[in-house]
Amino acid sequence: RTAPGTLLPGLRLLPWAGVASANPASLDSLRSPGWVRLRRILLPAVLPLLLTLLTGHSGLSAADWPQFLGPDRNGSSPETDLARTFPKDGPTVLWQRGVGQGFSGPVVSQDRVFLFHRLGDQETLEAMDARDGQVLWKSSHPTGYQDDFGFDEGPRGTPAVAGERIYTHGADGRLTCWRTDTGAQAWSVDTHQDFGSGKGFFGRACSPLVEGESVILTVGGRSGAGVVAFQRETGKVLWTATGEEASYASPVAAGAPSARRLLILSRAGLHVLDPKDGRLLLAHPWRPPVSASVSAATPLVIDDQIFLSASYGLGALLLRQTGGALEKVWEGDGMLSNHYATSVHHRGFLYGFDGRQEQGCELRCVELKTGRVRWKQEGLKAGTVTLAGDQLLVLTERGELLLAPARPEEFKPTARAQALPFMVRAHPALAHGRLYARSKDKLVCVNLAAAAGAEKAKDAAP
Repeated sequence: RTAPGTLLPGLRLLPWAGVASANPASLDSLRSPGWVRLRRILLPAVLPLLLTLLTGHSGLSAADWPQFLGPDRNGSSPETDLARTFPKDGPTVLWQRGVGQGFSGPVVSQDRVFLFHRLGDQETLEAMDARDGQVLWKSSHPTGYQDDFGFDEGPRGTPAVAGERIYTHGADGRLTCWRTDTGAQAWSVDTHQDFGSGKGFFGRACSPLVEGESVILTVGGRSGAGVVAFQRETGKVLWTATGEEASYASPVAAGAPSARRLLILSRAGLHVLDPKDGRLLLAHPWRPPVSASVSAATPLVIDDQIFLSASYGLGALLLRQTGGALEKVWEGDGMLSNHYATSVHHRGFLYGFDGRQEQGCELRCVELKTGRVRWKQEGLKAGTVTLAGDQLLVLTERGELLLAPARPEEFKPTARAQALPFMVRAHPALAHGRLYARSKDKLVCVNLAAAAGAEKAKDAAP
């Protein structure tokens, strides 16, 4: 999370590493039998710790997808060894199964897939084996949510996994903590009853954020409960902040460990809070001019900049934090107006869908520095974009999956296949070479590992 060429705060080079690089003679000492034995002992123990410090995850779980928008909540995966083409009959579907209502996306942690959906009058959390889809456990609680527009009546928020706990937020405002091993309920809070959270147009949609010992939720409640922090083990309220109505965007945290910040996009605008006590640090008013509107794209933090995007005549905004203020870099409605799907960033360029879902969207590439549109791709309608290394994974609302290099010069897919039936709204999860994605009634696990794709292509060759 630091600028290129800078060291992460709190990390120092080991003294002997500095001596070795500064003094060529010391290299001979490092080749001595004693040093060789020491390295054999130290490296297996120290390397996982360094990976944890550098990435925030252990080496074993670095490729998990434990929350909304992935490990760093920005739609990006650290995985790079993925297929760039598909065999003639498409990528291998490892398993698939029917699911209930909802727009909640799957999450993946320690070889388990978790899906939060509605079955009958129950909001249900299921844990499945990531390799074959076998159900490990299923837990639920009743729901009475009814959609005023006759749309889907399932949960909207994607769960968050942290350690041996998983947190869900239902469409009727119920926040629940479950045990990941058994599905037993640890605690639950009715945010509508306790804080007066509003139903909004399409139910409560915030995906919980686990930050330190807190679970952060944009509640939009009364009496200063726009945002609420709960103690992650007990559900006890730690603090409340702002008095703003909730949007459909989920919170995100960023910054060095000693200077963490929460970014909340409410219906009124951006709020930057201290995660320790909810203290308001910075704010920027920003909302669509249309009252009957929603802002659903999560803020993107890119070094010292914050990218916001919304539809309904608002457009896009790039802010830079300068000292104790937020400075506008550029703003406009002709660049990249995200309706419900969050864009991704790669090497100075933004990639995402522009326009209203019901009116048809364009996939676009926009230069971060200036807001200039570099290319547009029509015909895909709406969808989501996930970044894996330098590759875009585009999953359209019609269920088509496209792979393409993340390049500002052009959009040139290297592979495309029908992965799901029509009506795909949820962001997918990418973990350990597999893509987990859901439509309105189906969940699939697709093998995107480069080795598997190459082997299948080889077998299919004449």
